[in-house]
Amino acid sequence: MRARRIPGWLAAIIGVTALIVAWWLFSVTIFRPPPGTTFTPVPSPFVVFQTIWQDGLAPYWTVFQVTITEALIGFAWGNALALLLAATVLLAPKIETVVTQIAVVSYCLPVVAVGGIAIVVLGGAKRPGDPSATAIFLAALAVFFTTVVGALLGLRSSDRASLDVVRVYGGTRFTQLRKVRLIAALPAILTALQIAVPSAFLGAILGEYMGGIDRGVGITLIKLQGDLDSPRVWAVFLLSAVVALIGYALVGLLARAVTPWVSGRAVTV
Repeated sequence: MRARRIPGWLAAIIGVTALIVAWWLFSVTIFRPPPGTTFTPVPSPFVVFQTIWQDGLAPYWTVFQVTITEALIGFAWGNALALLLAATVLLAPKIETVVTQIAVVSYCLPVVAVGGIAIVVLGGAKRPGDPSATAIFLAALAVFFTTVVGALLGLRSSDRASLDVVRVYGGTRFTQLRKVRLIAALPAILTALQIAVPSAFLGAILGEYMGGIDRGVGITLIKLQGDLDSPRVWAVFLLSAVVALIGYALVGLLARAVTPWVSGRAVTV
């Protein structure tokens, strides 16, 4: 008898509850404030939720709006370049080694060093409140490797018989790419794009840590840490996780809608 699978919504509730309980236990045990002091590096989740409630979401939105914009722009550029190179490999197989090496090197580059060079070459925000060019670049860099690898694996997973049919009818490599490989690769590509969402957001935050910007999640965390305002630091942490999860879930919903055959749902013709 097959065991019943836990529904996705129930698994999410169980996971969030477990994280909050673990967070609370750490805050009242290991990271409990020393006697005579009130500062704690890890405030309880109830203190953080109360801080967000008292502050309201409006002041946080002005901070996150810039970082989300940077992450979206970097996500678009990084993934577009990755998909273009992956498709080019199938049209010109001889450059596969070069593209793979570029992807691996981009993944292994130390972010601190790259960010330091980027802030000198690209700079930060042109005007107060504008996105940072360095943050956009690091967001694009953060998603490049994942999407290149996912796209290459997906494009190579197409059925050989279908490719042969296209070839027999005089189709070129581009025709194979358009009519067979892209359809077969959609699940892998969308999965790579889904994984790239949190990476792009994290890359944008790291780019803001390099400076050159007056508003954003990264620079806000630096200011709050300097003020020893741990409840609001953790409030920003929590909201960052929520933003990343929302983006991850949205791409997941898009993947389910575009590739219904993967989840086993009926396809309407």
